[in-house]
Amino acid sequence: QVQLVESGGGLVLPGGSLILSCAPSSNILDSYIMRWYRQAPGKQRELVEQITPLDTTHYADSAKGRFTIPKDFVKNALILEMNSLKPQDTAIYYCYAHYNSQQYWGQGTQVTVSS
Repeated sequence: QVQLVESGGGLVLPGGSLILSCAPSSNILDSYIMRWYRQAPGKQRELVEQITPLDTTHYADSAKGRFTIPKDFVKNALILEMNSLKPQDTAIYYCYAHYNSQQYWGQGTQVTVSS
């Protein structure tokens, strides 16, 4: 069983930046597919970014050029760096880990982009 704990959410002005962190309870960053999802009010959960064990990345069109998904092996954390934030980025952001039939979700962290 793997637990994922997100942190770093909050209120940010449009055009601002925010860094989210996902801390797994064990060392899985180099063996699991890791993803960030988000869910805005009244909308379905959507994939934001994915990174594989070989560091291949996939970005949703809405995230390209603005978000990055580095791994921090010192802190054992998956990072989501978000820049040029827009009000439509407001959502609960979830960390997800997948390996074969094993799937784990974090509890989510709220990001609100508003003036």
